[in-house]
Order: sequence, then C-alpha cells, then structure tokens
Amino acid sequence: MNEENGQNTAEELQKTFGFSVLYEDNHIIVVLKPQNVASCPDDSGDDNLLDMVRRYLKTVYHKPGNVYVGLIHRLDRPTGGVMVYAKTSKAASRLSESLRRGDFEKRYLTVLCGTFESERGSLTDYLKKNPVNNMVYICTRGDEGAKEATLDYAVLQTRDRYTLAEVRLHTGRSHQIRVQMAGASHPVFGDMRYGGANAQKGKLALWAYSLSFTHPVHKERMRFIALPPEEEVPWKNFDLSQIGKVR
Repeated sequence: MNEENGQNTAEELQKTFGFSVLYEDNHIIVVLKPQNVASCPDDSGDDNLLDMVRRYLKTVYHKPGNVYVGLIHRLDRPTGGVMVYAKTSKAASRLSESLRRGDFEKRYLTVLCGTFESERGSLTDYLKKNPVNNMVYICTRGDEGAKEATLDYAVLQTRDRYTLAEVRLHTGRSHQIRVQMAGASHPVFGDMRYGGANAQKGKLALWAYSLSFTHPVHKERMRFIALPPEEEVPWKNFDLSQIGKVR
C-alpha cells in the first residue's frame, strides 16, 4: 500500500473482512475473491465483495460517509481469484475503457473432466443467456441475443481422467468457460449445473489466477498472480508450483 494511514491496521484486518489484498495504492485495490461470494450486489441480497472492499476501506482509513469503490469486471459467484476495483472515479473510467479496448489479460486455471488429444486449442461458440433460470446455452449465430465467445486453452498436466488447463479468454461472457468446456465434452470439475454427473461433486475447479492490465494513472504494466488453494480437491492432485513463473 502507498497510503500511509492505517497500513499496519490494514494488514491486521484483512482476515477480518473475509478477503486478501494483493496490492493497493491511492487509485486501485487488487484483491483475492473468495469462491461462492458475488463480485457485486445482486438480487440475492447476499454479502458481496464490492461491499466487503468498501467496508474494509471505510474502517481501515477511517473514511466518513460513503466510500467510493468502482466495479471494473466480474467473476461468477463460484469462481475465485484475482480482481481489481477502482478507488476513484477517474481510475474506474480509465480501467473500464482499458477493459473495452482489450488491454486486460485474464488467465484461468481449471480442472476439466477427461483428457485432450492436443496440448493447445481454441473454442469459438455463440452463447445466449436465459434470465429466467440464469443458465447460458450454446446457440447459433443468428439466434436473438447470441453473443460470440472465444477462448484458448493449454493443457498443463493430466492425472488419471482429469486435466489441469490454463484458459485465456478473448471475450468475457457469463459462465463462458463452464459452458464452452461442457459443450466440448470437458466440463469443469464440480460444475453440477453444466456438467451434470460427469463433472464430479465438489467445489467448482475454476480460478482466475492471473490478471494483467495497465495502471490507470502510472501507466506501467501490472500482473498479479494468485494460485488456487493447493490443499483442496482437485487442485491438490496437481503440481501448481511452477505455474505462472514463466508463462
């Protein structure tokens, strides 16, 4: 943190607020989103990471009144990993524009059911969301509401009938990785919504482990990496120690 006030207090209180701070300065805060916590307020009324960050800033820096926290991007509720929020409206505007330009690079780790014939590949589909049941479906290009979805994947390790893969998104569609991988007959481990019986029961094995973007004020390129919980199934069945060091 570059802010002097409350630096030690912030370190002590991170666990209290239910999330970890990876980086913070006067303009942005990069945090580790817990799984099964929403990125921002939704119809459920459950506590969410945006409000958690707001409470953190308000308490640690003794800020009166409302505290500004700008939402830049989202992760699906079951997905954990790296997120950035803006601490000023100017930073939020610049980061949002950067996101629209494709300046953000998002990389995910996932454990997929089955094995792959090729070490690398790409998937392009058209997706459509049903707001009634909050499900996303693969559809045809001409369907009303269809949006193109593209991703690249790389096989990192294979253990028995499961594959640890890195996924890079070129579009940011809701449930994109889960739907496209299930459509390719490789559902995400633990994804009972899209993978059914083939996905295996357990916590969803999808983690936003790497986020790169240009700082909205300082203009330097920044990259943040945080690996999934190595002691949990199915991550503990793979060697995560070298991931992100060279790639």
